[in-house]
Amino acid sequence: MDASNDPEFGIADWQRLLRSIGEDPSRQGLAETPGRVSRAWAHWTRGYKQDPATILKTFADGGESYDELIVVRQIPVYSHCEHHLAPFFGHATVGYLPSGHIVGLSKLTRLVNCFAARLQVQERLTAQIAQSLLEHLQPKAVGVIIRCRHMCMESRGIAVAGEETVTSAMLGNLKTNPAQRAEFLALAERPD
Repeated sequence: MDASNDPEFGIADWQRLLRSIGEDPSRQGLAETPGRVSRAWAHWTRGYKQDPATILKTFADGGESYDELIVVRQIPVYSHCEHHLAPFFGHATVGYLPSGHIVGLSKLTRLVNCFAARLQVQERLTAQIAQSLLEHLQPKAVGVIIRCRHMCMESRGIAVAGEETVTSAMLGNLKTNPAQRAEFLALAERPD
């Protein structure tokens, strides 16, 4: 969704939204808001235009003999829930056990951002990252843990601040091998 370039949803729609909540879209502080909001939503949903296969270009050089877990922790997650369009945010830990190919470490962050920059639920986000790694890298194991706070819960609904939702996906050896699963969980543990 690129709201800034979508003729079906433009500045007039954001102005109508402002009027519907009782605001005056021509007021000085709001006059440029519809354009800013359109550009913001284009940025927040840029993941629809990104291809995980392109992000996950692999290397054989340096990875062909590496047979231990590779884990990146504290990857920032910023997304919007598809139920209320409210933000949710937190951190992801992504790891994999290579089978001859490795991927640049920044690509794991880019992959998280690709799927987070779409309307989401945290459970699907977690599964999409894991499945994409499994499909495109074909590693022996994949693990993803995401910890987020959800504004749809904190600012409305139950309205309790600070609750954290944790989701995980374990594929390949991490699903079937208890020792490797324990190692991944230990490496993924939040630093204090």
